[in-house]
Amino acid sequence: MTTPASERARVKVRAPELVGRGWLNTGGRELSLADLRGRVLLLDFWTFCCVNCLHVIDELRELEARFPDVLTIVGVHSPKFEHEADPDALAAAVERYGVHHPVLDDPDLVTWKAYTARAWPTLVVVDPEGYVVASMSGEGHAAGLVSLVDELVAEHGAKGTLQPGDDPYVAPPPADTALRFPGKVAALPDGSFVVSDTANAAVVHLEGDLEVERHRWAGGPLREPQGVLLPDPAVRERLGVDVVVADAGAHLLLGLTFADGGVRVLAGTGDQLRERVGAGARPALQQALSTPWDLAPLGDRVVVAMAGTHQLWAWTPGNTPENGTVEVIGGTTNEGLRDGRLDNAWFAQPSGLATSADGRTVWVADSETSALRSVTTDEAGALVVTTHVGTGLFDFGHRDGAAADALLQHPLGVTVLPDGSVAVSDTYNGAVRRFDPATGLVSTIAQGLAEPSDAVAETDAETGEARLVVVESAAHRLTRVALPADARHGEHVDGAAHRTQRPPTPLPSGEVELEVTFVPPAGQKLDDRWGDPTMLQVSATPEHLVVEGAGRSRGLRRTIRLASDIPTEGSGPTGTLHVSVQAAACDGDPETGEVPEHAACHLFQQDWGIPVTIDPSAPARLVLDLRGA
Repeated sequence: MTTPASERARVKVRAPELVGRGWLNTGGRELSLADLRGRVLLLDFWTFCCVNCLHVIDELRELEARFPDVLTIVGVHSPKFEHEADPDALAAAVERYGVHHPVLDDPDLVTWKAYTARAWPTLVVVDPEGYVVASMSGEGHAAGLVSLVDELVAEHGAKGTLQPGDDPYVAPPPADTALRFPGKVAALPDGSFVVSDTANAAVVHLEGDLEVERHRWAGGPLREPQGVLLPDPAVRERLGVDVVVADAGAHLLLGLTFADGGVRVLAGTGDQLRERVGAGARPALQQALSTPWDLAPLGDRVVVAMAGTHQLWAWTPGNTPENGTVEVIGGTTNEGLRDGRLDNAWFAQPSGLATSADGRTVWVADSETSALRSVTTDEAGALVVTTHVGTGLFDFGHRDGAAADALLQHPLGVTVLPDGSVAVSDTYNGAVRRFDPATGLVSTIAQGLAEPSDAVAETDAETGEARLVVVESAAHRLTRVALPADARHGEHVDGAAHRTQRPPTPLPSGEVELEVTFVPPAGQKLDDRWGDPTMLQVSATPEHLVVEGAGRSRGLRRTIRLASDIPTEGSGPTGTLHVSVQAAACDGDPETGEVPEHAACHLFQQDWGIPVTIDPSAPARLVLDLRGA
């Protein structure tokens, strides 16, 4: 379970220097470790495509408010996708996600490698004397970090090495646009549009000119709205709502009304879901959600892209919000690309949904795998998922042609077109792509767009020509794009293929000891009242990289056996080892084991995708920090 105290005795390690291309949120000032000496330093290694990183940014807000004089948080942005290495895109993301601390731009992963980070997000704590005192991965660390910072403040206050002072954060100038990073759009029959004005925490009803506002819903539970859906007329009549919204920041489904500008909660508790949920329907207003990103109808249900848990859920409206239900319909919470039965499939941050004209297929933009996928019903009546474009978590690019060879880059939106083909808002390529199911071909409709995140099809009233209204999120606007007559007339782009570049971990074939270190925060202990409170899951790409030891079981240590017959392409990795872990700790006395009756409990979790290369001389041991001290 936890690593023995004798094995985790603190060894003083000097924190490496912070090296990158430049700094944001400092007013142009370059920072060094020497500038931050005397304060507790928390490094947050993140990348802006990663929903788990966005969760951690939210978790850290409490620390920023609680320790303004003694704690400096520095975001170290270490990109996964090529687009994320663009400095302008990073500056936009820092504003979009409300990052209120200095950010080091680390496009070449120099600081990432110096701190031996293996996953997004990774957190590293440095004491006021410049020594690393803790490293942790994943979500759920906020309460433990409060405890750790309290300890360090007390220790270094007594030693005289704590030097409270002003934080180096400098807020950028305020923006001035009507929309701010809009997310999704829906078209109304009268030619107007409803758009989620995400960074303004609002939903806006726009005239057909895409600029004049009819109404704006803001405040209340709205926080970071994304998906917008016009519900079925029967649902609209039963619930009295005209628009359903997936609010990714509030972890809620909301209903909006035109007549009185009302906003009401339809599903969710407002808390972020932090545990695996099994099969079965649950009361919608009693079940926590995790970053719902988009919505699409499927029969009498509404499919929800639950980006935060890498799943598809379904909301079944009742006669009132109180008797609606939600349930998991697809995805195991494993992050990856696996097809087949929907309940056993893997997704990676599904972010865009659209239903076919016949209502039988839901198309999915699976952003972290840069994939276009579909959910349909097979002959036996089971829901199945099929990947049409995309190969995995770390492969991306801009390439047209046969779907098996085509590449996308972090798409966020998908739109069914009048001819039955599918438009993909290929966000990080700044393009709208088109997939024709009849021919299996991918083409490019438009390029040079600013992070397109969604689109709707419309017909020009004067010419009768089909076109798209595209959400250009990073340009803070909606724009019209002409559609070619059919899928064969799109532009053909043969761009380079890319793979996320991270140094592979050398491991030998045969037996390897895998250990995830977890040291509960001060004042907490593992919650073992009902058995082992830890869970470890192992898989691989390709699947036969792990010969023995794959699967899900209790405990944080396991012996796995790696294959010896996996070919290596050039100097690249042999494959990817996928490791998922959870650990539960509660407030209590670690020495006596006593846990108060109403103790607060905390769930720590992380997914690693570790590039591996087979090296007979490498140590047969892999240690990952969930929370190491």
